[in-house]
Parts: sequence; C-alpha cells; structure tokens
Amino acid sequence: MIKRENVRIRDPYILVDEEQKCYYMYGSTALSENGVCPTQSFSVYKSYDLEHFEEPIVVLDSQTQALWANDYYWAPEVHKYRGKYYLLGTMKAEGKCRGTLTFVADSPTGPFVPLSEIPITPADWECLDGTLWVENGKPYMVFCHEWLQVGDGEICAVELSADLSRPIGMPKLLFRATDDPSVTALKNHPNGYVTDGPFLYREDGKLKMIWSSFSDGRYVVLEAESDSLLGDWKQNGSRFDFDGGHAMLFTRLDGQRMISLHAPNHSPNERPFFAEY
Repeated sequence: MIKRENVRIRDPYILVDEEQKCYYMYGSTALSENGVCPTQSFSVYKSYDLEHFEEPIVVLDSQTQALWANDYYWAPEVHKYRGKYYLLGTMKAEGKCRGTLTFVADSPTGPFVPLSEIPITPADWECLDGTLWVENGKPYMVFCHEWLQVGDGEICAVELSADLSRPIGMPKLLFRATDDPSVTALKNHPNGYVTDGPFLYREDGKLKMIWSSFSDGRYVVLEAESDSLLGDWKQNGSRFDFDGGHAMLFTRLDGQRMISLHAPNHSPNERPFFAEY
C-alpha cells in the first residue's frame, strides 16, 4: 500500500464506488521529475480509507492504442453515466491544439477506449479540463478555453450527444477568468489569466461551480453560482488560503461531503489533499 502523502498526483478526481465500498482516484500521473508534463497514460489508485492506496493501475495507454494524441495527458475525470464509465481526458498532439476527448469502459479500472478519433473541443481552440454535467436530461461538457490562446482564460460549455461521443453545436461562453476580481495575471505572463478545473454541483437551489486560477501568485480554488448552466454566473471568490487547486467534490462513504485537490502547486511536491466542504 502507498500512503497518501507519498502519492504524487495533480488534479485528483475521486470516484466513489458504493457497492464495493471503495474510492478510485484518477489524475495527472506519470509526471516528469520536476515538471507538470505527464507522459502518455492515465492511471487510477484504489483506496478504502483515502489514506492508503493500492499500486496504480494503468487505465488508458497510448502505447497500446492508436490514439489521437501522444503527449500532455492531463486531468482525467471518470463519471458513471447510463451504466458505463466515461473518462474525459485532456491531451495534445504535435502540430494540433490541446483538447479533451471522451473514453468509455465497463469498469472503473478500464481499459478505456476512445469514443471518437478527435477531441470534443474545437480543433482550432487550445482547451483543457473537460467535466461532465447533465441538465434537464441533456449532457454537457464544461471546459476551459486556455489563456495561452485567448489571454483572459474562459470557461465554456458545449452540449454533447447522448452517447457523449460528439459535440452538438458550438460552445457557449460561461465566464472569463477576470470576471472574478481576485484573479491576477501570471507572474511571467502579465496578460495571462488562468481558468482551470471546473466542477459543478447543485446546492441550495443554485447551480454552483468550483474552478481554479491564480491570485497574487498562489493557485486557488474559486467559487461561482448561477440559476442554470447557460445563465448568468456570479463570482464568489475563494474560501481557501493556501497554494492548491484543480478541485472537485465527492461524498465520502459515511455521507460527508469532501473536496479533493492537489497541494502544494509546486513540482515535485504535489499531493492529494482532502477536506470537508
């Protein structure tokens, strides 16, 4: 078993298995020694207590499949949807824009196979961090249009086909990074404002989102809310005061709602961090 404090991972995403009474943790793994550039695979860690994890299992490997992308495998999420498991993962290929693809499997441990040969996100957009949201019976992917291309990073939504294999129509802009006044530019990029890691949930009759950016040099988790996905979004700032982010929420087996994120945001010290939320 591997203790939580010895697991190096970014963007940790937790899938709770009520039947098996365990947790599956996905994320950006296989990271370079002192960087954030993962190699060509996604892995999962299994745990029964969120403190001790089994050795990782590779759930998707570009070396065994003819995939669209061959680099920068970032931020996989796995959602149970209509009886199957769907992985949304960000990838890049030389000469092409970064994008998010969808994969499917019969088990949380894969193997996951691609639903399409090209990303869900537009071919000429630099995109990352797709997450699944279902509203009024329609599936959507919410994702980031990257600051590297647009300067002021965006969070957008696009409707998906019922099998999650393709987009329906063009993406809709939800908000920009600087819509939250606490967001500041990257230190080495004075015109770069980041949007990372959107995750949506319902609470108190509102649709809420946590997402990440930078504020005075620190990586932070921010909050926003709306009446509906394509409605007007109000920014609520951050409730955390440390250098960590790319978060999601899950309900622990005992019923306690938790937040999962990586902290600190410094290579090679990133670790999964869990707290009540």
